[in-house]
Amino acid sequence: MKISRRNFLAVAGAAAAAAALTACGGSSASSTSTASSAAASTASSAAEGGEKIVKVALTCDTGTIDDESFNQACWTAVSGYMGDDCQYYIPESDASDEDRETMIRQAVNDGADVIVCVGYLYGASLAWAADQYPDVKFIAVDVTQGDIGTDTIPANCYCITFKEEQAGYLAGYAIAKDGKTKLGFLGGMAVPAVIRYGYGFVQGADAAAQELGQNIEINYFYGGQFYGDANITSRMEGWYSNGTQVVFACGGGIYTSAVEAALKNNGYVIGVDVDQNYIGANGVADGTYAYNPFITSAMKGLSEAVNTALADIEAGSWADIAASNGNFGLEDGDYIGLPTADDSWNFETFTTEEYEEVKDKIKNGEITVDNSSDDATKPTVSEFTTVNYIQ
Repeated sequence: MKISRRNFLAVAGAAAAAAALTACGGSSASSTSTASSAAASTASSAAEGGEKIVKVALTCDTGTIDDESFNQACWTAVSGYMGDDCQYYIPESDASDEDRETMIRQAVNDGADVIVCVGYLYGASLAWAADQYPDVKFIAVDVTQGDIGTDTIPANCYCITFKEEQAGYLAGYAIAKDGKTKLGFLGGMAVPAVIRYGYGFVQGADAAAQELGQNIEINYFYGGQFYGDANITSRMEGWYSNGTQVVFACGGGIYTSAVEAALKNNGYVIGVDVDQNYIGANGVADGTYAYNPFITSAMKGLSEAVNTALADIEAGSWADIAASNGNFGLEDGDYIGLPTADDSWNFETFTTEEYEEVKDKIKNGEITVDNSSDDATKPTVSEFTTVNYIQ
């Protein structure tokens, strides 16, 4: 059973994500957390001049609450912070703006005074919802003003975005420096965050190839969905059987196809959003996997950023973040990175010292990673790198 962590900002790792699902379960249209709440903590916050949050709703992105990635990381933050006083809502796979508005309306009717909307697809719905429910606070993850489509970010909305290109760069640089020369990028849908991950990956791998004087090749493909299936698995099997050594699987549950194909061909996978090493470790422990296919994961601080926003509300600091866009990268702290715990560091030769060095170069501006999220503006690479963009 989870304990509410209001006013205590903890980094929610993979184990916490797994615990959240164990406690809260379900994949229905909505589900309430069964963790215990801490009313005394909330009362204390309000007494100190903050604002008590009554109930938080999470309206999910395309995919499910147990995607072991984007949706799950955000739910971990909400359920871990709020205890009983939270609920999630899962859209249909072909949800429209009207469907997302319906979920928001249902969340308000169910008593939510703070709603965390996950994914850029909520942009248009937020423009409607912010006006319709001026007393509700909206935390919009991976949503920008451009997605919302208003002249300014609504006064009751706080947008959270990340510099995914930096995480992708670190993963690409690390895997190429580790000696891998045939790489793959499997994106989900070609949405801005996924594009930034992928183009950062290409830039990082190319930088390492130049340093090593080593030719590398990258297959690059969007599956058009955030889940794995037989067709994508078949494509990945083709990649691995033709020499691809590792695939950066970026897009919710689409990683399952990369993992399935990798295990059949002694290949490897790079996870995304959270440290996904535990997926492979659990697979080895229960006998499903012959080995752990995850070398590393390109992470962004979803849980940390959502946690901080909720704490800001209860600390009375909502006015400081409302109508703004918090865009988190290495310059802002450790919101971006690769997991460095011994169990998650599965490189053969690339060291944590080398990792910290390149991370510091990004942090201090010595390395600038192109943050293009336009799929038509592909990164420029050196003569050492060949990228096969597959339609």
